[in-house]
Amino acid sequence: MTDRIIATGRRKESVARVRLIPGTGKILINGKTPEDYFGGRESYLKSVMLPLETANVLGRFDIIAKVEGGGTTGQVEAVRLGIARALVEYDESLRPVLRKEGLLTRDPREVERKKYGLKKARRAPQFSKR
Repeated sequence: MTDRIIATGRRKESVARVRLIPGTGKILINGKTPEDYFGGRESYLKSVMLPLETANVLGRFDIIAKVEGGGTTGQVEAVRLGIARALVEYDESLRPVLRKEGLLTRDPREVERKKYGLKKARRAPQFSKR
């Protein structure tokens, strides 16, 4: 096994490049701690930590993630998928555990395009009788 593992996670318009390095458990997302980057929102922090908790490897790896595009939720889920994929690359025996929790499935939903004559993808202009 190599000392550094690189994996990619995607969600909506967000792309996360995740590096997994054996270490002490430090996590950096775009050079900041997850608390700083995601504004300390508890659900986001739990989501990022979920693959590590599920695989029972908390504190064994340093994680460096570069995320771009999309909004906060998309970025959180992209980082989560990237971490899960990197863990599987590190140890293939973690695949069934992470798969069972749904952490290896890429969420394929994308924003539907706006159609002409409508305000959004499906929202029609308000009807006025007079």
